[in-house]
Amino acid sequence: MNQRNGNEAPRLYHTMRCKDAEAMIAWLKDVLGFTERVIYRKDGKVIHGELMFGSSILMLGQDRNNEYTKLVGDLGGRRTDAVYLAVDDPDALHDKVKASGARIEMELRNTEYGSRDFAARDPEGGLWSFGSYWPKVGEEPLPG
Repeated sequence: MNQRNGNEAPRLYHTMRCKDAEAMIAWLKDVLGFTERVIYRKDGKVIHGELMFGSSILMLGQDRNNEYTKLVGDLGGRRTDAVYLAVDDPDALHDKVKASGARIEMELRNTEYGSRDFAARDPEGGLWSFGSYWPKVGEEPLPG
């Protein structure tokens, strides 16, 4: 994978599933000083949110019963976070990760928001997601 330097936007994003995403967003903003980049809501719940802190973006959403949340873990005491890495060529990385023997948790797919994603476990069982979606501070978010 190409390692660039300089003013490139971050590629590594921490993600969270929250029991009460609205309360978490308020706490992150009011207490820690995060600012809102975009919040997508559906049926009154936060589907995907992006909060900025400096040049970093934290992605979070309401815990819900879907394929991805099941991979991350439930709220019954397990970790509910995951790491997201923006990559140039998800297909090539998928093949490399798979060849390494890592467990692929979510096969390559095209998302409804225009990314090409997959998810895999690291050697210690941590969940990583990789995709072509690469949000940047200062850039307009995708339409919700």
